[in-house]
Amino acid sequence: MEAALGTKVRYEAADGTARITLCSPGDGNSINPQMAAELLAAIRRAKADDARVVVLSAEGRAFCVGGDIRSFSSADNVEDFLDDLAEGLHHAVSELYRMNAIVVSAVAGVAAGAGVALAAAADIVLAAQSAKFTLAYTGIGFSPDGGTSLLTASLGLHRTLHMALLNPKLSAEEAQAAGLVAEVHPDDELPAAVEKVVSTLLAGSRTAQVATKRLLREQATPLPEGALRKETLSIRSCAASPDGQEGVAAFLGKRPPQFPSGQPAK
Repeated sequence: MEAALGTKVRYEAADGTARITLCSPGDGNSINPQMAAELLAAIRRAKADDARVVVLSAEGRAFCVGGDIRSFSSADNVEDFLDDLAEGLHHAVSELYRMNAIVVSAVAGVAAGAGVALAAAADIVLAAQSAKFTLAYTGIGFSPDGGTSLLTASLGLHRTLHMALLNPKLSAEEAQAAGLVAEVHPDDELPAAVEKVVSTLLAGSRTAQVATKRLLREQATPLPEGALRKETLSIRSCAASPDGQEGVAAFLGKRPPQFPSGQPAK
């Protein structure tokens, strides 16, 4: 069964498995209000269909490049825009965390910014060898959102700080060594690897799987929604700051940013 939820997310469900595919490769599957709304609608559809397993993947050369920065620059009020956008994405992330399904993400190509956090919202993260992971928020004068702060539970505080402050681009193997990715496969073998994980989950005890997911997630991140709201308040403030405005302008102008807060005092 395939459901048309819009133009940016495709939903398919059969045999206990829901497949949610980001399908806006022309813009790197970037997150704008439409993408966030369609993603949430797909997750709700999976819940309504009582899916046992949810597979989150993407079309094109990128898994998700993060927020649609061009839309930030055209917003009448960037604080309100970022508040609404982040909350829409955070609602989807919260649903993935709490749904009675095991979520598997399949990452090929670049996952940047909120794309990293979205991939990590899954319970099991599989990656192609082509995958690259980078946060990049501070590079445009923003603080992270999408659940990035929750990565401290899986990566540790200092590794997460390193990723968030210096914006390295991790290979799939480096992301696996850091604890973000469970398995790495050659690109052409990733679909088969995903199906093997799905089959293993479907052959197991749903009762035990859901109970295990809840126990471990609640231990690692007992108050995820509070952390997500803090991320929203922080990113909206950063976006409206002189540094945030300069970061967006520099990104769109394809030039290095000159952050006002980093300039020497005159």
